[in-house]
Amino acid sequence: MTVLEVARQWAEHDPSAADREYVLGLVEAGDTAALEPLFQGPLSFGTAGLRAEVGPGESRLNVAVITRVTWGLVTWLRRQIDADPVVVIGCDARHGSAEFQKAAAGVVSALGGRALVLPAQNPTPLTAFSVKKYGADAGIMVTASHNPPADNGYKVYLGGRVATGAAEGVQLVSPADAEIAACFAEAPFADEIELSTTGIEQVDPRADYNARAAELAGPDRSLTVALTAMHGVGGALGSSILSSLGFTVSMVPEQAEPDPDFPTVSFPNPEEKGALDLAKAHATSINADIIIAYDPDADRCAVAAPIDGGWQQLSGDELGALLGSYIASRGATGSFANSIVSSRLLSQIAAAHGLAHSATLTGFKWIARTPALAFGYEEAIGYCCDPEFVADKDGITASVLVASMAASLKASGRTLWDELDELARVHGLYMTAPLTFRVADLSLISSGMAALRAHPPASLAGSEVVEFLDMAKGEHPSGVTEGLYFRTAANDRVIVRPSGTEPKLKCYLEVVLPVGEAEVPRAEARTRLDRIAAELKDVLGM
Repeated sequence: MTVLEVARQWAEHDPSAADREYVLGLVEAGDTAALEPLFQGPLSFGTAGLRAEVGPGESRLNVAVITRVTWGLVTWLRRQIDADPVVVIGCDARHGSAEFQKAAAGVVSALGGRALVLPAQNPTPLTAFSVKKYGADAGIMVTASHNPPADNGYKVYLGGRVATGAAEGVQLVSPADAEIAACFAEAPFADEIELSTTGIEQVDPRADYNARAAELAGPDRSLTVALTAMHGVGGALGSSILSSLGFTVSMVPEQAEPDPDFPTVSFPNPEEKGALDLAKAHATSINADIIIAYDPDADRCAVAAPIDGGWQQLSGDELGALLGSYIASRGATGSFANSIVSSRLLSQIAAAHGLAHSATLTGFKWIARTPALAFGYEEAIGYCCDPEFVADKDGITASVLVASMAASLKASGRTLWDELDELARVHGLYMTAPLTFRVADLSLISSGMAALRAHPPASLAGSEVVEFLDMAKGEHPSGVTEGLYFRTAANDRVIVRPSGTEPKLKCYLEVVLPVGEAEVPRAEARTRLDRIAAELKDVLGM
């Protein structure tokens, strides 16, 4: 079929009158250039679910696609449990989110399931919490997290009668993704899928979530927090919990309310340069002790703290080490885990407290599956601080622990930076840095990986590479994934891998330096990181 034929067929079965009219208008005009981006083939359903730009057509996210993929998910669930499934459905405040939540609930209900619909415009962790709280067989979260404003997404958790034990309430992994994708492909046209309201229940777990989050707080509460929701949905829940605990919370006013256009940031991600500029100005004006930032769906948490008369953001690894040490010092039992691309410092902290540690593949779908998990994190500012109740990263519960930790340090006249120095003196200085290449041409990523495989560096920063592992061949114990691992005689480490969600080639750099009682050699570590980054750029030719 030509793109004009595919588009006409799609439009004739699109339940959205606006989308149908738009596509048919392009068809009648013969505008293949405008149609081709909308009809590049059906969206691919994987372990990240779906993410795409909102708009009409099979290659965009819209009511028709949401209807068909939910039909596929429920069909798969029924085959797994031979019963009517219970499905929790949440959504953030992005374009289309509430409409997509409603469509998904209608499909679940029409197919005989119970659709437990959460209040709209709430964080992803609330959906993850609800999967466990209600014993649901699956959870759907309509969100694109920190993607650009034009995007939305469809994330799936499994639990109840489908996933048990350490897998309960965790994002799906293979082969479930491929099996759901196959059912998605079997789905009828969207207008042929029945919708119903008979099995829809409105549920509100926020009081229970708040109560559980409050249990994580430490005894010290004297702290002033500048909090930004980054135009997302974490502000109301996060500020109410922190305030109820006795912390003084002041929202960054320009970013407090949900706004799907994210008008004050060029990219709605707390890690991006400049994203915390408004928060820093607000924190300075109120003489705050700390800045806490949620990403738009509040499953991630960033922190900045005062230093040398200004504000400096902690890296994801620095905050992960601090949280791990704080949780361990409070008597945690079980196991710690972080992704293989995150710092190795957490393993040292775990060992010092007699805890097991696992280095997993990237993503919380792997981290949260660690048996007896007490704490897990990934360097991309994601922290799982209460895995018994939320088997995923959770920026809000992380913020409760961050505020508690900072208040405790403040009470003893110390800072987060002081605590990081103490960790370095005990375990050595582990410093990390990202090296990221965003590309318009995806072939540059594959050619870069091929160049590294063909000509791996013999040394990095003057130290011989003593270990080179091709992770795609299963040579690393964490599992099989597309990535390359390098370790030098100096114990510096580099991992190179394509991003799973964005058009990026990502390099994760880590250097390790002894400290002892001497001054922490941060400048030397940064120089080494810069040297490794420069050498990698030469090899990659990017």
